[in-house]
Amino acid sequence: MVIIPFIMGIYYSFTDWTGLNNDNLQMVWFDHYRTLLTDVKFFYSFSRTVIYSILNIVFINLVAFGLALLVTQKIKLRNLYRAGFFMPNLIGGLVLGYIWQFIFNRAIVAFGGIFAKSLLVDGNSALFALIIVVTWQYAGYIMMIYIAAIQNIPQDLIEASKIDGASAMQRLQTITFPLVAQAFTVAMFLTLVTSFKQFDTVVSLSDAGPAMLLPQWIADIYGIRIAPAVDSLNFIAVDIYKEAFSNYNMALGQAKAIIFFIILLVISLVQVNYNKKREVEL
Repeated sequence: MVIIPFIMGIYYSFTDWTGLNNDNLQMVWFDHYRTLLTDVKFFYSFSRTVIYSILNIVFINLVAFGLALLVTQKIKLRNLYRAGFFMPNLIGGLVLGYIWQFIFNRAIVAFGGIFAKSLLVDGNSALFALIIVVTWQYAGYIMMIYIAAIQNIPQDLIEASKIDGASAMQRLQTITFPLVAQAFTVAMFLTLVTSFKQFDTVVSLSDAGPAMLLPQWIADIYGIRIAPAVDSLNFIAVDIYKEAFSNYNMALGQAKAIIFFIILLVISLVQVNYNKKREVEL
């Protein structure tokens, strides 16, 4: 179900496959990959994906770790809070996108003031709107990973640090962070992969985002006098889908998917290797 279609996809990326000419395929070899070297929108999609992924990883892990610290304290109804924070993760991406589309376009705008304009109508604010939605959805899931790690910290270390007069911040830096380092590795990997593969929530939230102009520096590199308008949330996964199923360039879309796989594989391996070294240092 995975390996055979993956190998077939590599083969199709070297052909002129359109999805309809299965019986009359012609080998074009590396033509599609050479096309990607001059595809401005593909590079723009990659840059937007990287920016979104970095911000998303930071926000999700900060919120998730903060919630984990909160619900592992001796407070009333903490199990109820855990369930409540985790619940958004049970909502499907498509449904979630439509719900928040209504919130941004109708509910929040109804209050007026600084929120008189929806975040989804502007190319730059739409990115942050998506981060808000995904953080709300995914932080509760990552929180559970941090909770498991925090609860495994020996309590005698915490008690000893309190006796020695360590403050809450000192305990966090010298005990909690080092002992949950493995949880950071897992959480970073999951949020990284999820961020790069973001698709369903993007499509349902804003139909790949409002149009915006390409940054001037990209236009200068490719000698474009008037930067073309593109979707602000046209991430790599969305771009691959549009290339294959909207433009009917199945083979070129498959070539983009192969490049996407290689990029994500390399970044994931680098991230895991770096965090593993950090575990030893901590």
